[in-house]
Amino acid sequence: MTLEQELKAIVGKENVFEVAEVLESYAQDNSFSSVKTPRCVVKPHSTEDVQKIVKLASANKTPLVPVSSGAPHFNGDTLPEVEGAVILDMSGMKKILRIDRRNRVAMIEPGVTFDELIPELKKEQLAPFMPLTPRNTKSVLTTWLERNPITMPKHHWDGQDPLLCLEVVYGNGDLFRTGSAAGPGSIEEQLEVGRAQVRPGGPSQVDYAKLAQGAQGTMGLVTWISMKCKVLPDEKRSFLVGSDDIVRLYDLARKSIYNRHDAQCLILNRLNLASLMKGTKEEITALSQELPSWILVIVLEGGGLFPEDRVAYQEKEFLEEAERFDLKPEESIAGVTAEDVENVLGKSSGQDYWKLRYKGGCQDIFFITTLKQTAGFVEKVKELAGAYQYSNEDIGVYIQPAFQGVNCHCEFNLNYDPGNVEETDKVKAFFKESSRAIADMGGFFSRPYGPWADIAYGAAPDSVDAIKRLKNIFDPDGILNPGKLCV
Repeated sequence: MTLEQELKAIVGKENVFEVAEVLESYAQDNSFSSVKTPRCVVKPHSTEDVQKIVKLASANKTPLVPVSSGAPHFNGDTLPEVEGAVILDMSGMKKILRIDRRNRVAMIEPGVTFDELIPELKKEQLAPFMPLTPRNTKSVLTTWLERNPITMPKHHWDGQDPLLCLEVVYGNGDLFRTGSAAGPGSIEEQLEVGRAQVRPGGPSQVDYAKLAQGAQGTMGLVTWISMKCKVLPDEKRSFLVGSDDIVRLYDLARKSIYNRHDAQCLILNRLNLASLMKGTKEEITALSQELPSWILVIVLEGGGLFPEDRVAYQEKEFLEEAERFDLKPEESIAGVTAEDVENVLGKSSGQDYWKLRYKGGCQDIFFITTLKQTAGFVEKVKELAGAYQYSNEDIGVYIQPAFQGVNCHCEFNLNYDPGNVEETDKVKAFFKESSRAIADMGGFFSRPYGPWADIAYGAAPDSVDAIKRLKNIFDPDGILNPGKLCV
């Protein structure tokens, strides 16, 4: 039997795809990564399917590239780096296995999207922590495995949040569960006695979840996670704070986080806010010209006992601090209301992903730094844009305080027309030089996709050696997404 025939015996012939058109769709994304066409695509529907596929691939030394989100993809992490790879598309594994209101935990499979999870959590008066307006095909599981930042820095304690426990299939087909999910007892036995899978560390003293997190599927294939959720707020109050001086907005954001406000808190430049709120290039351009250069978005929330009082005292403190920094929080700027922005932040981007609305193509540069240093990175990217004759008006910027405000996620969105070869080549060169310059200035690529892998690991040979040793343990035949990271 051929490999394809054996795969069909596992998942059914209707779940194995060999048609050229389908294969080509998995061999491209919105990054500048090199392209390799996969051998075939297989869609499992259970953990048992995944185990059988991994054992078959291991026996045949066949590379597996995991995919959980639907198109469009952006970072090159789902593109095969080697010939003859099989795409393992887990987007069909869509079970919401459990929602635990008491412990504010949800357990989900890889194919569950935010649009599918949000209404189910709402039935229990819960909501997921959200990244910035994800695309409607984005896997929630992958979002947290890849350490996307959440918009509520008060609830972001470390890079693992809001991920808790996970079930992972290693490269030899062995199944493993981390943290509380490891036992004692099976998951079913734990549920019978009212336990929840909330403790991420372990078993023993090793945090195995962190070996899978950020690894782009090179260390294991995650078949479900448990994740923290928040209680739906009973009261909200939203503000937009505009300024042409980004430093003052940093200071106000930092003070709000320091005061422990239960708030969504993020900074966008005018192009990104316009792209979130409008649907066409013409509308985005018109709104962008009316907005201030930078906008701080604050959504204060209150739940539980006395939610109105909670929001009231937070609002009073926030307004007082804003006055000290000579800033004016408003309910509306240039016709954009804070309530409208709040509504956008609470759901996916819909059918048309907001980053593609302006020009049809977008290349992201994102890294970890501190709020204090971000202004320097903004100036450097603007300087390089001038050298490449690339308009600063085409650069979106998103700054997300994280880790209780200790550091922040800084993101530049380089918009371009993918149908314009000259502009595409210009952005590609601009992207590479900016990435190197950011690293030289101290920006930390904690999610090293594509060319960032060489930047991140080229300066850390000891880490590379340790990662390769771990890879040999958890994926002894080297079949899991080979070529990514430094393995």
